[in-house]
Amino acid sequence: MSEQVTVRERLQARIEAREAVVGVIGLGYVGLPLAVELARSGYTVLGFDISERTVEGINRGESHIQDVSSEVLSAFTGEGLLSATTDLKRLNECDAISICVPTPLNKTKDPDLSYVAAASDAVLEGLRPGQLVILESTTYPGTTREVVLPVLEKSGLVVGEDFFLSFSPERVDPGNPTWQTRNTPKVLGGVTPACTELGLALYSRVFETMVPVTSAEAAELTKVYENTFRMINIALANELAQACDKLGVDVWEVIEAAATKPFGFMKFTPGPGLGGHCIPLDPHYLSWKMRTLAFKTRMIELASEINSEMPSFVVQKVADCLNDHGKPVRGSRVLVLGVAYKKDIDDLRESPAMDVIRLLQEKGAEVSFHDPFCPLIADDGHTPIQNLPLHSQELSDAVLEASDAVVVVTDHSSVDYARVAEKARLVVDTRGVMREPQQHVVGLSRRAPKSVPALRLAVA
Repeated sequence: MSEQVTVRERLQARIEAREAVVGVIGLGYVGLPLAVELARSGYTVLGFDISERTVEGINRGESHIQDVSSEVLSAFTGEGLLSATTDLKRLNECDAISICVPTPLNKTKDPDLSYVAAASDAVLEGLRPGQLVILESTTYPGTTREVVLPVLEKSGLVVGEDFFLSFSPERVDPGNPTWQTRNTPKVLGGVTPACTELGLALYSRVFETMVPVTSAEAAELTKVYENTFRMINIALANELAQACDKLGVDVWEVIEAAATKPFGFMKFTPGPGLGGHCIPLDPHYLSWKMRTLAFKTRMIELASEINSEMPSFVVQKVADCLNDHGKPVRGSRVLVLGVAYKKDIDDLRESPAMDVIRLLQEKGAEVSFHDPFCPLIADDGHTPIQNLPLHSQELSDAVLEASDAVVVVTDHSSVDYARVAEKARLVVDTRGVMREPQQHVVGLSRRAPKSVPALRLAVA
């Protein structure tokens, strides 16, 4: 027992003295910001990625992630605190390892844990006494204990004594200027109490606020629940938009009025569909897990159905509006304004704009796009739209005037929407950025027949 305690105490001492070498597997939207914060906290960080291009760029101090500037990255690479490699055999050099790999869904919306399994196998190859492993990849409750742990136990080492395993879900919100990696509270739960203790010892020196929970399963479910909550409430807002369209009521007016209630209400807004890696996908991890336990997550299934219908709802509105202007969709020139999954970022993952473009193309429209953050939509073998690659068009007066319809899909802050409304023949605004009543501007819902003043609170 004394030798086992010594292993734990030795790791604790290296963490506290910031002598621990920390490995980060996966240097994308989650892994690279984490690696930078670890280096900022004084740890020597070794990043791992399968992409030679990504690794070479990081070692030159060049960031490929919007939330990490090359200036910040190069400061840490220049000091030798952060470096990257494709050689997974070097995991043996690390005292702590954070796994930040993708966890996509397959075509039947079942979890694809192949990246997690591959990372676990790589860790196993070099696993030695005194290492801490933290899984960050979003997944279903039970993954850490039921998938990762059995792989690492093939080493013959004992969890909680020889090595330590925890789950700490990423909470990255790309483009958020207020809540970033360091100041977003960090949830962590270990497979054993000792695993939790050592995970907290490492991350409490990196994150401003730690939120310990009693198990890895509780930490896994926390992440899935957070995004399920958002997905269901967005679905309610999307269904409200469709109801308002039938009723002839402005959905944005209703939401803004409801949001003045100082208690019992949280504002969610409708849009053209869900995007990003988290909200469209994470709830299905829970659905899948519960199906294995003969339990049906009905609200998740219904919310997913509502949200997935929104691109079709948008395209039908475009078709109806073009018809009102005496034009068929086939042969019409449609400009999609914004293709990133949310405003002011360059992330195309799961963006509803891809479905909007695809559906418009299927109806025969000639589709182009403008996005100040996304210069092109590349052919990655998964994007089901035609004529790839598509390049972002300049948002000139000539382009706006030549378009039969402009569809606002992503509401980037840098776009001059007043000019868009002035120059375009027809605008379908899915984000509520054009609130002044105009005959040729149509929102997700039909507006009231009379102009209503902008909502203001009366001040005594």
